[in-house]
Amino acid sequence: MSVSSYIDSYLSGYKNYKEYWNYEDGCVLMGAKQLFLATGDRKYLDFITDYLYKLIDENGVITNYETGKHNIDGFNPGKVLFIAYEETGDERFKKALDFLMSQLGEQPRTKEGNFFHKSIYPYQVWLDGLYMAQPLYMEYETKYGGKGNYSDILKQFRNVRRIMRDPEKELSYHGYDEAREQPWADKETGLSPNFWLRSMGWYLMALIDVIDSCSKEMYEYYDEFCEQFRETLFGILKYRDEKTGLFLQVIDHPEAEGNYAETSGSAMVAYAVMKASRLEVISREKYEALGKDIFDCLVREKLVSENGSEHLKDICWVAGLGPGEKRDGSVEYYLSEKIVSDDPKGVGPFMMAYAQKLMLEKNPGGTYGKQAL
Repeated sequence: MSVSSYIDSYLSGYKNYKEYWNYEDGCVLMGAKQLFLATGDRKYLDFITDYLYKLIDENGVITNYETGKHNIDGFNPGKVLFIAYEETGDERFKKALDFLMSQLGEQPRTKEGNFFHKSIYPYQVWLDGLYMAQPLYMEYETKYGGKGNYSDILKQFRNVRRIMRDPEKELSYHGYDEAREQPWADKETGLSPNFWLRSMGWYLMALIDVIDSCSKEMYEYYDEFCEQFRETLFGILKYRDEKTGLFLQVIDHPEAEGNYAETSGSAMVAYAVMKASRLEVISREKYEALGKDIFDCLVREKLVSENGSEHLKDICWVAGLGPGEKRDGSVEYYLSEKIVSDDPKGVGPFMMAYAQKLMLEKNPGGTYGKQAL
């Protein structure tokens, strides 16, 4: 089975991951969005609109959205509302976008100005949350908001770089507790103790997607986002696993028993490299082949035939920090989490990476042109 056949089979049997509006579905929706942009095949757009029409009424109400929990994850599916509105002209999608932006405006913040991860995780910033909300925020600002909040978006990324990046390792920690109250948080720095691959993947995707929506005319913002992206990408690339060509669940501990080449985070790195090459944020001549090679390694190592069907394996099911004594951010913790196949958190980024590969191949040796996310 080819990559495209696996994806089409996956989408044809897809069922909503949770009953409420959730980021996991958003990963698959974003994969479908980018495949539509890469191929022009409306089956991918139909997947998106079929999903949205079931959950958004004619007044733009997202019927399964959980208000009051201030969960940053809940913004991820909203990113496909832009293309749904642009392709259909249905005002419900614009109204739903406006609603999500009103919710983002109510999101609690740390004293430094970053969005809380969730109400149940107060004063905490996780790298994951950058991907969930910031690309939506930037695209809305560029298209409908007058670009007035670019400074707010940049400030939040600056804070993450200043607080959460380890300059020696050239990696960023998974989480930060401004209150320094969580058991996993260092009492002096507030940082979690290790570098988790998927969190770095979320961070890279957040940066390159924000760059894609940022107006180049706002060059002082655009250039700084690009600088942070390059710094972050070049930091993680030196940890590429020689045996598999991928990246390890706990990035900088190849000696740890049970550490493994994890699929979702590796797909995110592949996506980031290829998209940045296409947008010429990094040298296409130097990095296009690298991004494609990481993706090809994913296909070779992780897309496997089992029991007569194809599966994308070795996806970390979930990993987080807390609450309380749970999920302490140790190496042992990250390696104890369940490893699954065909989970949206892996398949979605795999789809996104494949779309970027198709876009590059469509225009060999040249830029594809500025795309939506």
